[in-house]
Amino acid sequence: MSPNVVSLVVAQCETHARRMLWAKRALQAVFPLNAGRLRGLDDEKVAIIDQFVGRFAKLQDAMGAKLLPMVLELTKEQGDLEAYLDKLNRLEKIGALPSVDEWLELREMRNAFAHDYPEDSDLQAAVLNRAFSAADRLVEILQHVKGYAARYVHE
Repeated sequence: MSPNVVSLVVAQCETHARRMLWAKRALQAVFPLNAGRLRGLDDEKVAIIDQFVGRFAKLQDAMGAKLLPMVLELTKEQGDLEAYLDKLNRLEKIGALPSVDEWLELREMRNAFAHDYPEDSDLQAAVLNRAFSAADRLVEILQHVKGYAARYVHE
């Protein structure tokens, strides 16, 4: 795999992370959310929440669909693994992924964003609060995976 491909994937992930963290900082004053606070947000704050949600989801997607499979390929650990969970377990075993369980929780949060619950502000607030709390950890995992992959990239 070319170092350019690796650099492009990492750069894409870092862009999502940077923009997600910007949105998180901009929302610091309104979190933690509850149903009433969520319903009372102005359009600007809602737009920033949309940015946060979108970048959280895009970062998790890019890591899961591109970066993690790329690490398996770089390390020659791909083997004949086909199931996503088997790939995650292999990544954890070789030290590229800190925790499969933690990764699956982050994926579950991302999946929760795909379901819109306009009538259930309590549920929306709970999902957003979980993701807000987990955002920094998602970036830490990105940095861990990036550092692991760097050992296998040869210019």
